[in-house]
Amino acid sequence: MREQKLINTKGYVRKLAFAGVIAALYASLTIAAAPIAYGPVQFRFSEALCILPFFFPFSVWGLFVGCIAANILSTLHVLDIVVGPIATLLAALCTMWAGKYLNRDLITVKVLACFPPVIINAVIIGALIAYVTFGSDEPVGFLVAFAWVGFGQLAVMYILGLPLMAYLAKSHVLGKLMYLYGGNK
Repeated sequence: MREQKLINTKGYVRKLAFAGVIAALYASLTIAAAPIAYGPVQFRFSEALCILPFFFPFSVWGLFVGCIAANILSTLHVLDIVVGPIATLLAALCTMWAGKYLNRDLITVKVLACFPPVIINAVIIGALIAYVTFGSDEPVGFLVAFAWVGFGQLAVMYILGLPLMAYLAKSHVLGKLMYLYGGNK
């Protein structure tokens, strides 16, 4: 019994460390691309990492913490430190759900799994940008911000994220990452 508990603890520590690496990668990539990663029109290359919960459920928390760290430097508004990570968390949970409950081998499932970060960020971050930039009573502002954020997310998720997902699914790298993530896989 004690040995089993020790094994479970080791697995948790591995997953926590894995999530920590994801958080550092997300924050570093976002900050490195600061001129285009913040503001109304944003291309966060780090958002391509939002495919990771498809394979590694615990990476959801790494993305969440990484987004908090990255958004501390946001030029948008202090609300972005709270709202942005919540959007990332919701999107990552949806991507995790797709990887857990749908057939991961199908390309249509991979395409579908890339969509939550696009739509969730377009709606939530679009609303935040519209509120901060245009004011709360400007519906056209929301549509413009929705389109800006949605376009950036669409580009990142389908030009970077989907190929990364397809590569991981077919490469030996996935097995190595699974070993680092879980220890016995």
